[in-house]
Amino acid sequence: MNKQSLRDIKREATTKALASTAFELAVERGLDGFIIDDLVQRAGYSRKTFANHFSCKEEAIAMAAILTTDNHEDQPLNEVMQENILPLDALYRLIKRSLTAEYVSKMRQLVSLSKQYPTLEPYLLSVLSRLQATAQETLTDLSQGRYPKGYAHLLSGAVYGAVLAIFDGSINVLLPGQSTTDFPGEMTLDQYLDDMFSYLRTGF
Repeated sequence: MNKQSLRDIKREATTKALASTAFELAVERGLDGFIIDDLVQRAGYSRKTFANHFSCKEEAIAMAAILTTDNHEDQPLNEVMQENILPLDALYRLIKRSLTAEYVSKMRQLVSLSKQYPTLEPYLLSVLSRLQATAQETLTDLSQGRYPKGYAHLLSGAVYGAVLAIFDGSINVLLPGQSTTDFPGEMTLDQYLDDMFSYLRTGF
C-alpha cells in the first residue's frame, strides 16, 4: 500500500475539520442558523480553503457522516474477509463493521436535518448511495464472477433498505452503549442485524 504524502494527509485533516464543524453547527443551530463565514471562523480556516474542499455547507455536513465510515485504518477490509466467503456473510461483516454507534447517531441526525431542510436531501442521498455502492463493489470483487450479474446489487439493496429504517427512525434499535434496562423491550442493533440476515439466509 502506498503511503500518503504529507500534502494528502493535511488535505484530509482539513476536509475532516471543516466537515465536522459544519455538522456540529447544523446540529446546534440548524442550516439556517449559520453561514460559511461562521463555519470557517470556528474551524480556523479561510473561506477560500472551504471553497477548495466543498461546494456548499450542505455538502460539508453530509461529508461528516461519510468520514465516520471511512475510519478503519486500524483494520483493513481484506483482514476481516475470508477467502471464498459467501456474499451474504461478507455483507454481514461489512455492515457490522460500518454501523458503529457514532455513525448511526450521525446518520439519524442527518436524516432528521434533511427532513427540516430539503436542500440537504440530495447530499443525504449521496451518502446512502456511497454506502451501498461500497457494499456492491466489495461483493462483486469477492464473488469473482461466481454469481449472476445483478446479484450484488439485489443483495446490497435489500440490506441497505433495511438499514435505512434504522436511520430514518422507522425502526428503533439500541446502539452499543445503550442498556436494555434503560429502554425495556427495545432490541439492540446487533439483534436487529442478526434477524435481518437470518431472513435473508432462510427466506421470508
